[in-house]
Amino acid sequence: MSIQLAIVVPCYNEQEVLPETNRRLLALLDRMAAADLITDASTVQYVDDGSRDATWLLIQQLSAQDQRVHGIKLSRNRGHQAALMAGLLTVPGDALVSIDADLQDDVNVIEAMVREFIAGHQVVYGVRESRAVDTFFKRRTALAYYSMLKRMGVDLVHNHADFRLMGRQAIEALRDYGEVNMFLRGVVPLIGFKATSVKYDRAERFAGISKYPLRKMLAFAIEGITSLSIVPLRLITVLGLVISALSFAMIVYVVYGALVLKAVVPGWASSVVPIYFLGGIQLLSLGIIGEYVAKIYLETKQRPRFIIEKTV
Repeated sequence: MSIQLAIVVPCYNEQEVLPETNRRLLALLDRMAAADLITDASTVQYVDDGSRDATWLLIQQLSAQDQRVHGIKLSRNRGHQAALMAGLLTVPGDALVSIDADLQDDVNVIEAMVREFIAGHQVVYGVRESRAVDTFFKRRTALAYYSMLKRMGVDLVHNHADFRLMGRQAIEALRDYGEVNMFLRGVVPLIGFKATSVKYDRAERFAGISKYPLRKMLAFAIEGITSLSIVPLRLITVLGLVISALSFAMIVYVVYGALVLKAVVPGWASSVVPIYFLGGIQLLSLGIIGEYVAKIYLETKQRPRFIIEKTV
């Protein structure tokens, strides 16, 4: 059985790595076609997420050189998740594979994904065997983040990013998830269907620079938490109860000291420190609530997640 496969590659300022990425992906299509796994209608679909370099020009050139290469240009930079959704929701195919352009994910694993799809799995996750190429800081923070989301009740595939295969049935189910604040690696497991994973060794970036500095990584992490879990809001309630109990205990202590022991603690610390402490807790709580309110604000506007300017 052979299938029509589409490989969706979101791109943002990837002119340095794109020629090599294209070479490897087309070679992979050739091998899978020779093995009768995919049809001649299988394609590579690049999604230009408002790049400011020559990425779109390169995509046009690559498309002119090979009819299997296509491109989607977004009207402006909308972010990695929006670019992924633009490709997944507009590209035809029996199965779609999403992979980043930087070649850190092993393109050869796609063949194993296709075989798992043919065997009956609608979703196949690419899972990193290890994080040896990551820095110590990134490795430890990533593991802590996955662990924290797990405790918040979020169903995530450990050590999986956005390298996955989704069958047409899963893609059509994903289409029903209309939220603007999309966190795909948390939403896809919610879809259900028969799923499995394949493991691979993650490589160093082939060329160019990372598009996720610390600031964007933190924003993405917060997006994942607030898009998938209401546990932070419940923690505010628990924190409020704990502080209320401590405040009540302090009142009892002060009254007991004044009426029974005939003594009070002098100084400003006993009054100023609780004020600062409670003020900090209140500001933190308001910040968390504000993050959720902001998401409600964005969702109610129902603005499009992406706008396609042109295709090749």
